[in-house]
Amino acid sequence: MADAAGLKRHRLALSVGEPAGIGPDLAVLAAQRAHEEEIVAFADPDLLAARARTLGLPLTLEAFDTARPVRPAEPGQLTCAPVALARGAIAGRPDPANAHSLLAALDQAWASCIEGECAALVTAPLNKGVINDAGVAFSGHTEYLAALAGNVTPVMLLVAGELRVALTTTHLPLAQVPARITRERLEHALEVLAAGLERDFGIARPRILVLGLNPHAGEGGHLGREEIETIAPVLETLCGEGYRLEGPLPADTAFTPAHLARADAVLAMNHDQGLPVLKHAGFGRAVNVTLGLPIVRTSVDHGTALDLAATGRADPGSLEAALALAAEIAVRRQITATASG
Repeated sequence: MADAAGLKRHRLALSVGEPAGIGPDLAVLAAQRAHEEEIVAFADPDLLAARARTLGLPLTLEAFDTARPVRPAEPGQLTCAPVALARGAIAGRPDPANAHSLLAALDQAWASCIEGECAALVTAPLNKGVINDAGVAFSGHTEYLAALAGNVTPVMLLVAGELRVALTTTHLPLAQVPARITRERLEHALEVLAAGLERDFGIARPRILVLGLNPHAGEGGHLGREEIETIAPVLETLCGEGYRLEGPLPADTAFTPAHLARADAVLAMNHDQGLPVLKHAGFGRAVNVTLGLPIVRTSVDHGTALDLAATGRADPGSLEAALALAAEIAVRRQITATASG
């Protein structure tokens, strides 16, 4: 099915995440309004139906059928690819018995994108601790999807309006971060980030601010030498190849308006160096984008919020933003593929 511009309509695969958290709530809430894309929830249909009843919201579930033409989502309607839970979910009480079921849902949603049945993967939050309690080593969606892709090294990019913050390292203990800031890893992160900004955001020759690792970007080596020995040499090399990079900059000043006005994105060295600023600027409407995967993947900017599950107080703003950005990137990639083909 094509729209007025001749572009194919898309399906978006939605992994609803931790069944005891707000992921099911968000799926039900998102289904209350029309979408130009067909949203396919990979989840237990009984869970979605029960959560809709608890929230007092209408929900009609339709079976995922790849033989049927893609159709826009009508209010109160949601396509479902059924993945049964091992045990009935209780809102606010995660159960390790369901860990394998929710990972199976994620695996199936991933496969649907790899096979071209869906144009993008959108993920609601998981509870890392519960999955580990089930005996599965799991440090986050990004790392899990990287393994599914064949152990690639993706780059996590958070987007809140015009502010884009990417991470050189992701879910690591802080003590392990310095050893992971290698020339190879930093160069890879910058290459993936620049390519992603061009392909998925339409930014030609993006301008990227690169943070230092240490306070005051090392203070000329007095507070650490990573900036001198690793970061600056990488920036010099890549700038010589045509990249538009500035840094290493102190993290406490790089996010000032004067600096951000001349940047398309910021590359932070670790998770908590960049994300507090991003979430302060746009929590509840920010989107996590995983660059460097063979598929489009976006996610919400928050956790499972167990205390809000089934209460009617969950805010679907970030999921709506993640769905919208996933659709936007999918369309941009389709236009690019059509033009090049």
